[in-house]
Amino acid sequence: MEIRRSPPSLTLVAVLLAVFAIHGGDCFYLPGVSPADFRLGNPLPVKVNKLTSTKTQLPYSYYSLPFCLPDTIIDSAENLGEVLRGDRIENSPYVFKMREPQMCTILCKKALDKQSADEFKEKIQDEYRVNMILDNLPLVVPLKRLDQENFTLYQHGFRIGLEGQYPSGGKDGRYFINNHLSFVVKYHNDLQADTARIVGFEVKPLSVKHSYDGEWNGVQTRLSTCDPHANQLVTNSDNPQEVDDKQEIIFTYDVQFKESDVKWASRWDTYLLMTDDQIHWFSIVNSLMIVLFLSGMVAMIMLRTLYRDISKYNQLETQEEAQEETGWKLVHGDVFRPPTNSDLLCVYAGTGVQFFGMILVTMIFAVLGFLSPSNRGGLMTAMLLLWVFMGLFAGYSSARLYRMFKGTEWKKITLKTAFMFPGVVFVIFFVLNALIWGEKSSGAVPFTTMFALVLLWFGISVPLVFVGSYVGFKKPSIENPVKTNKIPRQIPEQAWYMNRAFSILIGGILPFGAVFIELFFILTSIWLNQFYYIFGFLFIVFLILIITCAEITIVLCYFQLCSEDYLWWWRAYLTSGSSALYLFLYATFYFFTKLNITKVVSGILFFGYMLIASYAFFVLTGTIGFYACFWFTRLIYSSVKID
Repeated sequence: MEIRRSPPSLTLVAVLLAVFAIHGGDCFYLPGVSPADFRLGNPLPVKVNKLTSTKTQLPYSYYSLPFCLPDTIIDSAENLGEVLRGDRIENSPYVFKMREPQMCTILCKKALDKQSADEFKEKIQDEYRVNMILDNLPLVVPLKRLDQENFTLYQHGFRIGLEGQYPSGGKDGRYFINNHLSFVVKYHNDLQADTARIVGFEVKPLSVKHSYDGEWNGVQTRLSTCDPHANQLVTNSDNPQEVDDKQEIIFTYDVQFKESDVKWASRWDTYLLMTDDQIHWFSIVNSLMIVLFLSGMVAMIMLRTLYRDISKYNQLETQEEAQEETGWKLVHGDVFRPPTNSDLLCVYAGTGVQFFGMILVTMIFAVLGFLSPSNRGGLMTAMLLLWVFMGLFAGYSSARLYRMFKGTEWKKITLKTAFMFPGVVFVIFFVLNALIWGEKSSGAVPFTTMFALVLLWFGISVPLVFVGSYVGFKKPSIENPVKTNKIPRQIPEQAWYMNRAFSILIGGILPFGAVFIELFFILTSIWLNQFYYIFGFLFIVFLILIITCAEITIVLCYFQLCSEDYLWWWRAYLTSGSSALYLFLYATFYFFTKLNITKVVSGILFFGYMLIASYAFFVLTGTIGFYACFWFTRLIYSSVKID
């Protein structure tokens, strides 16, 4: 058996192709999106993808189990996103020909030994599913819902087998393999061109212990349990195929072709059918109520309280009267004093801008349909490339803030911006990848891809951060609207509800509350192997998140300044950034209530990846809150007369 592998350079080529695909949608077909026309009898390439399980979250290559093999195993070229997701797309021994039905085609016969039987049993016990692809459409198992007769659910992939007992009774704990597959290929006919396009790929898996008379004659053997000559099909089996040592398994399949009214452009609609859109609308309405409440608070502060305060401050005629006043004006001489660890604040603010730019552009591409599931791995590839190119804005933002704080060593702050967040994420990712590699899973990122990631980081992102920092540092410094006193003002004792930790934790609840319903669907799509394609809803929720983070930070910042506490810089960042803590706590709740993960390694993977996601969410929301508060303080202190 010969195995061909894609050369390592294909990973880098795929990155460049993805750039063209993303930035030149009008000039290039997106990968996997151009339609393929098939005439009668044309071969249909059936490909196998990874084996997946929601119990272990560890994908494996299809040929890691002793299934039937083609003459030569050929890996399809994968883009960066596919490799990171653990997708391994390879050819299969299944032979389909357009509109030529097949009945009980023998694939091969396998004699199991103890090792191969144990491998099958382990995967069946962990509820692994086989994923296959035909014309870029994933294989699905249609299931009728009991409460809705006319509605069909689609499960991705089919179970390798089942654990239980024989239909006639017996001991539990036996393992049965789905060795007979009844495929249904749906096609849409083009009568004028006499061609057809594939619009559906379904399967009904069955377990049947095949039998035959006489000697085994390969694929020409005539089975007594499934005979195309006698028009005998397998519809159900009272004698399923058990997996055990010294068992012989005969793999067979049927292929049916059904004409469909579904057009090629709409073929993904059934896969992406949203049955819970009312919940998403409830999420939007819930989030909008939070936004309206906060907007009312901000409007009251800006239009009533601040207007009254500014008018009163500007009408004071004597210094004695000014000294008698209390409130946010009293701290004008300290409010723009550089905070402690100002370098770190600059780094996180710059990284947050990089994240914001990446997510905003990704969302726009996704809403426009460029990153549909048909473009497999496109979403992750786009996010990585955009993160790399947004390094320009990260360097610019951190340098501008650093210059305002009277910093002089711009190269030092640039290095921290380029390496701090990506470095932490890369270390966690490397450790998790080592664990996946130890489990011999196909989800482990190969060395060549690791090298490609490091090349993108050091070769593109870091230089762009330096370019942005150089441009930002050369610009004139941002001038504060009021002068800073040489001697810091003493902060009076604060009320219990203005305690730093308390106000920060309270501030994170509302931004998290605005997104947590949508977060459930995102976690479900990631960890329960489902498609997520409601980017319209997600984009609205993202806009609501931005507004909520900005408004809650402004409200709490105003209360803080009125209490004559001028240490607002870090508190503004942490107020909205604390929503990441609630995200991680919710992920923990989701793990124990929705997932059925049993392996320790799988649990470590879940919490490791959710730690990365929470860290990124902290940087994003913290930056939004910080810049909103920065704009607010500059606005109010530039509106009063300071002697």
